[in-house]
Amino acid sequence: MRQLRGQERAITGNRQTSLAFAEAYGAGTIDGTTEAALRWSRDRAREAGIRTVTTGTGAALRLLAATVDAKAVAEIGTGTGVSGIYLLHGMRPDGVLTTVDCEPERQTFAKQAFRAAGFAGNRARFIPGRALDVLPRLADGGYDLVFCDGDLMECLEYLAESLRLLRPGGLVCFEGVFADGRTVDSAVQPAEVLRLRELLRAVRESTTLVPSLLPVGDGLLCAVKRG
Repeated sequence: MRQLRGQERAITGNRQTSLAFAEAYGAGTIDGTTEAALRWSRDRAREAGIRTVTTGTGAALRLLAATVDAKAVAEIGTGTGVSGIYLLHGMRPDGVLTTVDCEPERQTFAKQAFRAAGFAGNRARFIPGRALDVLPRLADGGYDLVFCDGDLMECLEYLAESLRLLRPGGLVCFEGVFADGRTVDSAVQPAEVLRLRELLRAVRESTTLVPSLLPVGDGLLCAVKRG
């Protein structure tokens, strides 16, 4: 690897500092009750050995949900509820989050986390099961936003389902597209990273999507469905 010169080191250091600041920025915009619920939810995820969205990614999801004035959101990968809390905070007060996960125990944690964050029980619909078995049962054009944080090997199928589920002007978001830097690494990569590259290419080349790749967390790929 080429050694960075002084000015390049400064630029790189400034960029890393800026990214760290962006990640921390959203933390101050959440109330104490929600922050406590998020901490509890992150602890449950850590115990289960699963990753959660970062503060920066969560803040972006909240913003995006608010931007589309989301009343109906579909989430692939409930986890222990961290991303769901952020999405619910951005949605309309009467909005409903439909969240899918193949691990019912995780959804039980998410239900507790949502309740602790102050959300009424009717704000979320939990559907246990494999995403590709559940999504075909959801209504065409019935969703304002689809958030995908599931099996990376199924991301292209999630994209196809999302295009069907979204209304014109709706958003689809994919978490973790940097894959800890492996997506842009020229070394030999596992199959899920190759699939992510296919996803990035498909979204960028789609004539029905307006895409953007946000450098928050481990990469948040977003795209608006054209009207």
